[in-house]
Amino acid sequence: MANSVRHVLFYDSGDLSLAAQHFAAHQARYQEFMRSGTLLTLGPFSDRAGSMAIFTTREAAEEFASADPFVLNGVVSSWQIREWNAATLLYLHFQGHMQECSA
Repeated sequence: MANSVRHVLFYDSGDLSLAAQHFAAHQARYQEFMRSGTLLTLGPFSDRAGSMAIFTTREAAEEFASADPFVLNGVVSSWQIREWNAATLLYLHFQGHMQECSA
């Protein structure tokens, strides 16, 4: 499988009472990265203690987090990026779909 390494951005929740105020700007930012193909998926954990996003490169994950309105305005208290070796059939299906969409 070619280039199965992905970069997972983990957020720890900060002041969630600020989330609604900054959501539109956060959403615009993640949609920009999704359109470029560098952000594959994202979402919060069900316990509201944080969230995660999967990027194609570490650089994209760092760029996203460094200027994300949720980070800049305290909705997120801290973040980290970890490498992840994707190896599931679901991943292979998704990767093929993304290649078809970009062709």
